[in-house]
Amino acid sequence: MDSVEHDGNGAAEALPPPPPVPPNIVPLQAEPENVHEPVKKKVVRVPTSRRGLGSKGQKIPLLTNHFKVNVTNVDGHFFHYSVSVSYEDGRPVDGKGVGRKVIDRVHETYDTELAGKDFAYDGEKSLFTVGPLPRNKLEFTVVLEDISSNRNNGNRSPGSPNENDRKRQRRPYQSKTFKVEISFAAKIPMQAIANALRGQESENSQEALRVLDIILRQHAAKQGCLLVRQSFFHNDPKNFADVGGGVLGCRGFHSSFRTTQGGLSLNIDVSTTMIIQPGPVVDFLIANQNVKDPFSIDWAKAKRTLKNLRIKTNPANTEYKITGLSERPCKEQTFSLKQRGKDNDGESCAILVIYPCINVGKPKRPTYFPLELCSLVSLQRYTKALSTFQRASLVEKSRQKPQERMRVLSDALKINNYDAEPMLRSCGISISTNFTQVEGRVLPAPKLKAGNGEDFFPRNGRWNFNNKKLVEPTKIERWAVVNFSARCDTRGLIRDLIRISEMKGVHIDPPFDVFEESPQNRRAPPPVRVEKMFEDIQSKLPGAPQFLLCLLPDRKNSDLYGPWKRKNLADYGIVNQCMAPMRVNDQYLNNLLLKINAKLGGLNSLLAVEHSPSIPLVSKVPTIIIGMDVSHGSPGQSDIPSIAAVVSSRHWPLISRYRASVRTQSPKVEMIDSLYKRVSDTEDEGIMRELLLDFYLSSGKRKPDQIIIFRDGVSESQFNQVLNIELDQIIEACKFLDEKWSPKFVVIVAQKNHHTKFFQPGSPDNVPPGTVIDNKICHPRNNDFYLCAHAGMIGTTRPTHYHVLLDEIGFSADELQELVHSLSYVYQRSTTAISVVAPICYAHLAATQVGTFMKFEDMSGDIIKPWSINLCWACSRASVAQTCRKRLQFHVFLLKAPCGVKIGKPDR
Repeated sequence: MDSVEHDGNGAAEALPPPPPVPPNIVPLQAEPENVHEPVKKKVVRVPTSRRGLGSKGQKIPLLTNHFKVNVTNVDGHFFHYSVSVSYEDGRPVDGKGVGRKVIDRVHETYDTELAGKDFAYDGEKSLFTVGPLPRNKLEFTVVLEDISSNRNNGNRSPGSPNENDRKRQRRPYQSKTFKVEISFAAKIPMQAIANALRGQESENSQEALRVLDIILRQHAAKQGCLLVRQSFFHNDPKNFADVGGGVLGCRGFHSSFRTTQGGLSLNIDVSTTMIIQPGPVVDFLIANQNVKDPFSIDWAKAKRTLKNLRIKTNPANTEYKITGLSERPCKEQTFSLKQRGKDNDGESCAILVIYPCINVGKPKRPTYFPLELCSLVSLQRYTKALSTFQRASLVEKSRQKPQERMRVLSDALKINNYDAEPMLRSCGISISTNFTQVEGRVLPAPKLKAGNGEDFFPRNGRWNFNNKKLVEPTKIERWAVVNFSARCDTRGLIRDLIRISEMKGVHIDPPFDVFEESPQNRRAPPPVRVEKMFEDIQSKLPGAPQFLLCLLPDRKNSDLYGPWKRKNLADYGIVNQCMAPMRVNDQYLNNLLLKINAKLGGLNSLLAVEHSPSIPLVSKVPTIIIGMDVSHGSPGQSDIPSIAAVVSSRHWPLISRYRASVRTQSPKVEMIDSLYKRVSDTEDEGIMRELLLDFYLSSGKRKPDQIIIFRDGVSESQFNQVLNIELDQIIEACKFLDEKWSPKFVVIVAQKNHHTKFFQPGSPDNVPPGTVIDNKICHPRNNDFYLCAHAGMIGTTRPTHYHVLLDEIGFSADELQELVHSLSYVYQRSTTAISVVAPICYAHLAATQVGTFMKFEDMSGDIIKPWSINLCWACSRASVAQTCRKRLQFHVFLLKAPCGVKIGKPDR
């Protein structure tokens, strides 16, 4: 049809036809107007600002380990340069520590070309100056002697040297030439620091503070310190503490610049890292393997342990990196030891080598040294997980009372002499040597309820159940005792447990039986011992027991614990309690009973405001409280899945009852990726669906209109991910259940891994429990506060740093701080206020428990077994879904909790 156009009178006027379309052109069709709605821009949430300060509680003057920093040069600029260091032939230098030596040499050699500028170098790719360098791109060549020790002697074997080897021997200090390229990358205004102090944080302010931290790291590196992130460690034996196994705890200091309400401050704290015991290699191996003499050393294990450690050889005192051990002992092999300065005919001595030799060369071209003549260099980090005994020893030897810690920190500030650091001087920075004074408030302990409606107040963050009954005691009818060869009076233990329980209102029938481990099974591997025990239990019990009490032969570190817990919870869903009957008294049994009662669905104590109910904003509207934590495998275990645990409150308006859901996820991933997992239009396999349905069923079929989330284990750099990734998943899970449902959220991050401490001036005691600080050293804009809810009995109290990232409910500062304080008193497993809110403590406990299962999982081959375990603390049974992918098969098995709460999908 021809195109037509109408004139104003309605008459049609014919238009010429359009030009023909070329055959190789496909015409585009115009989009109709206003068909698509404009794309909604996703709202990016940022941490909320402070609405006000709290006022409740008794005021108390405190000191903190923040030292005031004055900055006078706010109009200057940091110039950021990228650094490239390579060998003469162009190969990049990747050895740690080499970069600092090279840049130091550049600074010494080319001072004039660099206009006399001082550097702040991070040891890798970044270098900073105050003001610009003469040119945007600079290239230098420097020579260093003896930079790579294991190249100095070539690949000489320990026999008689040939002619080439003789030449190398006469020139032991071989020089290396390096090419250095310094290129301009960015300009950072120092004004950004002043802006951050006004609460206007930006990428520039974070970079500027990073430069100041790098200056402190460089200051420590010049003193020969070991650097571990923002901590530094001097090579001083006074700071070493032996924790066993050839491992030492090395005490050092953490230092970092912080923007606070009171201005810029330097936070300095005592820090500890683990190092390898320096000295003779033989001594280290004996200690590491806990053997009596060198002839008992497992050399295959020693080879793994020693790899990549640095040694010095005697008498040359040259440093090398260990690449391996000789395959077999060098028995009767003699080594010629040349004295420095002597020629080949000079004096030499022979040594009889009885151990394998240390290889510092390449596997195909080895360079051997007698192990007897090798010593481990000091300040080498030990990064493996500590054993239970090592951890206990470290805690005992590194604890410091508040006054001692203050003295050590004051001395550190004087010794470091930051005023002499040229880079700080050029920034116009001076650091006070006085602890910052802050005002704290001590919140009163909440009133608790015991059985029979009895009220009581904790004293100094502690209470006991002497002459008191539990709020909701359980009744134990079908139970048994399992004894894994623990030596104790089993009948007396059962009699005392029943007596104590009657006093607390818990009725316990006599056990069905006591299962003693057969002596011939005691030498079997732990999983086999557990399996044999369960075969015995199944053959004799008429049905599933309500509860099993397990007596372990070792305290705390029994290797039976993991397999036993897994068998009970994952395979059978049986409530169980382990104990090590070493020193059992009434107090021990009282504490044991609290755990048993809570696991069986009972309640030990309540907050009085829960009973009323009169918790501000929480008791009026259905509110669920969530605790979230992710635990990762031990350092160096990159293939062990991380474990995400989420717990939730139930039976609103109570805030003392919780249940947990646990998932495995990719190793070392901190963000929880399974909060919402939509698999179809009607199916969501995420964690939140389970928790929300459980709350609905246990709270009179009410949906929570308020969701309070406590998140553990994330740093400031991850706050936006919590708000925009994890919270989005939770909102999606709510919408999936009901599209019209829009609950209000509060998101709070709890941090224990920080370095702020508080002290009472002139007092040897820790700060009292309930101490809260929300001024002076807190963030200049964001809503954060420190709380010491617990009584610090040992060492110096570590406060929990709470960051309120989002508050749609509208808590006042006092209301929120009181709620957080109260949640430190509802942990059912203890009779003390705990250092962090109970939901986070339960999440950490659940993740740790599943971590004990994972140790016994087969991680090899093509079998992948992600765990999904729901520990229901209502009835304390575990429902477990385990998926196994092998040859494209998919299986799920699920154990229902006996309380009737249906969780997850049916078996298939």
